[in-house]
Amino acid sequence: MRAIVPLLLAVSLPLAAAPLHSQFLPPDDLSLRQEAPVSQQLLQVTDYSVVVGTQRQSDQQPIPITSSLQVRLKGKPLSKGSTIGQVLLNFDGEGGKSLKKPVYDDKARTLTLNYPLADYRVIIDLLRNETLYVQFLTYANGHIWADLHTGTVRTR
Repeated sequence: MRAIVPLLLAVSLPLAAAPLHSQFLPPDDLSLRQEAPVSQQLLQVTDYSVVVGTQRQSDQQPIPITSSLQVRLKGKPLSKGSTIGQVLLNFDGEGGKSLKKPVYDDKARTLTLNYPLADYRVIIDLLRNETLYVQFLTYANGHIWADLHTGTVRTR
């Protein structure tokens, strides 16, 4: 029996080093993810809502009118120690400028991701038709990775 225990430990150690769902990460061409992540938040999306808002500040001239498109995701955590309560997807209509980096607010338990407006239809289609996951990884070198992905889907 003693010989089996070390064997089981040896088999389980390499699996613990790789983050869950690491097979969905793109190639690390810039070598930013060489070390194991400091933290991983992995959430399976179970519910979503779409919020299209507009606001007008009447105390300014000329009166600026702004609008926003946001998708709010909720789900169940899959990674050990995951604390995400919700994910906010913000869509920016100005495709030419760079997007804001992903931000996780520990206090509010909210992960905010920013996407170009062109990605909205794809994301809504995935939410309607597939099981969707949100992954958020942080590394000691300051690198942050966040994504939405499906599981492996069989072709029909």
